[in-house]
Amino acid sequence: MELRHLRYFVAIAEERSITRAAERLWIAQPGLSTQVRRLEAELGIQLLHRHTRGVELTGAGEVFLERARATLAAAEEARSTGRELEAGLVGSLRVGIATELPARFVPSLLAGFGRERPDVELTVFESYSGTLLRDLRDARVDAVLGPAGAGSAELRSVPVGSEPWVVLVSPGHRLARPGPIGAGELDGEAVVITGHRDGAAYDRAVSELLGGLVVQPVLRRGGPGPALYAPVAAGDAIALTTAPAAAGGAFVVRSLTPVRRVRFALFSREETPAPALRELIRAGRATTTPTPEPARPVLQVVA
Repeated sequence: MELRHLRYFVAIAEERSITRAAERLWIAQPGLSTQVRRLEAELGIQLLHRHTRGVELTGAGEVFLERARATLAAAEEARSTGRELEAGLVGSLRVGIATELPARFVPSLLAGFGRERPDVELTVFESYSGTLLRDLRDARVDAVLGPAGAGSAELRSVPVGSEPWVVLVSPGHRLARPGPIGAGELDGEAVVITGHRDGAAYDRAVSELLGGLVVQPVLRRGGPGPALYAPVAAGDAIALTTAPAAAGGAFVVRSLTPVRRVRFALFSREETPAPALRELIRAGRATTTPTPEPARPVLQVVA
């Protein structure tokens, strides 16, 4: 048995498909199937149930998956010692970025990490925070950057900064004036939310923010994914978000009075991190800077 056989099996287990695993590994599907059957024969157990829609793990396969991941993590740790460690960590990281509440410090954090650790291959995925945190629990990604309150007890979180809430409006909207916007001006306005189960953290945060400001707008479902702010662009609604969402100048951005902030965190699984992930966590901690205390408690996103 070789480490590559473990990697093959882990890829199939995570993809639940030999076809998708072969594409991910850049190897031929027949060869991958053959290697996994040889692994099963060597172990003397069936690891996979094969069916027309893909594969499912057997009970033995679930146990072997945990041990295979532990073995691969140990091998990664070993590769990061000696001369390779002196030259800089090697390996790969899959990092999820929550799109519904972007943070301006994320690009600089990832760029700085890339400069410090050029031998670490960093792959970034963007989606709703709920989608990414589910992928984190299932080991499809190694870490997630998102709203602090979106996490859960079984995940480790490291604070990485905060952003103030702002109001996003189209240039033709009646609220498209320069300067801060008072909370009372939001009363009765249509305000965009995702309306998606994996955007629940953002939707709850918007609702709680508005409730804390004692205003009663009308919550309206936005477009899917990147089209979330389509009703805002059309002038039919406004949005509560963070300033980075307005990149490109398509919207008028007004700071909210009184100031409320969203805290962000770097999430990972509660286990001993691989060396590359440990360095990303260290870099994340270094980005945290004190923020002025608002007149009222800082609002956190709640999952």
